Amino acid sequence: MFVGLVLGLALLCATYTTSAYTSDWESIDSRPLPSWYDEAKFGIFIHWGLYAVPSYGCTEFGGASGEWYWYELDTEKEPCLVSWHRNTYGDDFTYEDFANQWKTSMFDPDDWADIFAGSGAKYVVMTSKHHEGFCNWKSAQSWNWNSVDCEPHQDNMAMVSKAVKRAGLRMGYYHSLYEWYNPLYLEDKEVNGNTTYYIDEVLVPQMHDVVNNYQPDIWWSDGDWEMYDSYWRSTDFLAWLYNDSPVKDTVVVNDRWGINDSCEHGGFYTCSDRYDPGVLQPHKWENCLTLDKQSWGYRRNMKLEDVMTIEELLGHLASTVACNGNLLLNVGPTSEGMIVPIFEERLSQIGEWLEVNSESIFGSSPWRAQNDTAASVWYTTQLSTGYVYAIFLSWPASNTIVLTEPIPTEDVTTVELIGWGTLDWQPSGGSMSVTLPTLTESQLPSKYAWVLKIANVK
Repeated sequence: MFVGLVLGLALLCATYTTSAYTSDWESIDSRPLPSWYDEAKFGIFIHWGLYAVPSYGCTEFGGASGEWYWYELDTEKEPCLVSWHRNTYGDDFTYEDFANQWKTSMFDPDDWADIFAGSGAKYVVMTSKHHEGFCNWKSAQSWNWNSVDCEPHQDNMAMVSKAVKRAGLRMGYYHSLYEWYNPLYLEDKEVNGNTTYYIDEVLVPQMHDVVNNYQPDIWWSDGDWEMYDSYWRSTDFLAWLYNDSPVKDTVVVNDRWGINDSCEHGGFYTCSDRYDPGVLQPHKWENCLTLDKQSWGYRRNMKLEDVMTIEELLGHLASTVACNGNLLLNVGPTSEGMIVPIFEERLSQIGEWLEVNSESIFGSSPWRAQNDTAASVWYTTQLSTGYVYAIFLSWPASNTIVLTEPIPTEDVTTVELIGWGTLDWQPSGGSMSVTLPTLTESQLPSKYAWVLKIANVK
């Protein structure tokens, strides 16, 4: 009996210690995506790092990503940026010198969180470390190159995370796998990853540190394109993340884990920056784009025409959600910690629209048709109710909108303009002709895009 008891306990322990996921893509990719992510639909991306101090970007060919400042200065030696840097800071001022100049005198994380919550976003992703290697927390592996040991002498990640969670949003982190100028990485790269000094001494300890101490609901990997995932030990990390980490049941990850992994492996697919296929995707994906069309980090030389309009943003939101994606919208705060007014305005405008039309977005699913060729219309549906939502981006001058995709049933199908009320409709050659009300601008339920809520259609 004693032997049987021991064997039984051994089997019980084995049951609870056997890992559910092994360190290979077949196993990792079999993990279901936590449902909260698909239901959330809309998140905020924050690019905030040492590059916010110079906050400038330019290239000969028109690109202007401020977060690539150091690389453009020292590696690409972009003439317009080199000239601006020397004229502004002098010939002997290096990028590393910015570490003593980052003053966050206007930083209020609770204000950020209020702005993000007011936009209607359900989650936030913040840069923990960009390609420059400067960390937004006190990293033991980057002890002289982080926001606690250097200016502004504060744990930016902890401050933002606390405020964001207090506002009821989920918190995640972006983390760059590679670092442009880390000597250990450059040594590994020189031998095509046949040594792993950087992995052993920097990357793996850092990633475990962030997960264990900040417990993100999203892990947004980047900077993967110079090495295969075997060098990055991506599947080892993901197996630990899914099996044993403190966020194993809630965390979601993207697809940037090594050469050829994007759009192939991981939780949700990003494929490329600003990925917006415009057609239904079978795998959950994310459209990450930035309010400043030219840059993810804040730029002082940003122009008005560089900022996305609210009409463009709502168009992206509608098309993305209709095609099974989430929208991750980036803001780049200033070095002082301000979200500039035009960014705040755009976020507020999205929030105002979602306050009226949220049921067409949050918790929705793609419908059998994603858009309508007869009008600027994108479709979503709520599976629990069967309602179909037609999001139209321009108000027709005739006050009539023709929908070719829904198949109505007379005396059963109803149409409602969300925020207004029930509308008349007529069959029209196999289509639905919906009569919109004649409204003044102040009477419109939304200022920029509108939603028809349709019941009992096929």
